[in-house]
Amino acid sequence: MKLLSVEDINKICKGSLIDHLGIVFTESGEKAIKAVMPVDSRTKQPMGLLHGGAVMALVETVGSVGSYNIVDREKFDVVGMEINGNHIGNTKCKYVYAKARLLHKGKRTHVWGVEVFDEDHKAISICRITNMVIEKEGM
Repeated sequence: MKLLSVEDINKICKGSLIDHLGIVFTESGEKAIKAVMPVDSRTKQPMGLLHGGAVMALVETVGSVGSYNIVDREKFDVVGMEINGNHIGNTKCKYVYAKARLLHKGKRTHVWGVEVFDEDHKAISICRITNMVIEKEGM
């Protein structure tokens, strides 16, 4: 299976929640994937802090794209089964970064560990996402 380039991934995400939140992929690999998200009016809560839900959207995005990147995309789709996160910090920086590492690659499930940190390398959230690999309808 040919890995998608960051350009291809970013193109696929146009017009979606991912695009609306300003998430941009910066690295694409078989066992790791990275993206950046702005900390601005789209991703902050009313008190001006980075919204935990925006962080979880970033986490689900990188983990899901990581799995989508390593399956046979003609035969399979990927859906999130479970996501959890510990928000351990916040930031005044303009961007946060997510790095997802593949922890488990089974035939039907993938587990990704995702670290979210800011421009100063301060930890924001430590998360995990489990994806289910499902056959496309009609296959």
